[in-house]
Amino acid sequence: MYTFTGEYEVKVDAKGRIRLPSALLKQIGEGALNFVVNRGFEKHLMMYPSDVWEKKTTEINQLNIYNTKQRQAIRYFYRGATKISTDAAERILLPKSLVEYAGVQDEAVLFAYHEQIEIWSKEAYDAMLSSEPENFSQIADDIFGSNNIANDNL
Repeated sequence: MYTFTGEYEVKVDAKGRIRLPSALLKQIGEGALNFVVNRGFEKHLMMYPSDVWEKKTTEINQLNIYNTKQRQAIRYFYRGATKISTDAAERILLPKSLVEYAGVQDEAVLFAYHEQIEIWSKEAYDAMLSSEPENFSQIADDIFGSNNIANDNL
């Protein structure tokens, strides 16, 4: 199981390669690293270690293809899904279509949490952060305070 944490600014070369930061590599583990990357919920990319991807696809494959909303969810989830691996220099090569979708150019931000890593263009990530709600405290209270989700996990 993974418990990724952190925000990492990285350079993107002309071929669409990103070198994974050493602090993130320590969280991932040793050896050749295999991932699946696809389109995220916003204009960013999602990257999952292969074993996490298998768990996610098991969940999504439970949906009913005869139900329109569920079928659309399946399509949206799988859109652009591509297997990638690190090379000898600990870089990943992002597919051109996904790079274009997310607007990733010279700089990107890897936002790592739980079992996945979001890949954002630096500009889009900064814009997302600047639109953070002023009432985050109230949102947290609504989610965690009244439902006792945090207390259930103790």
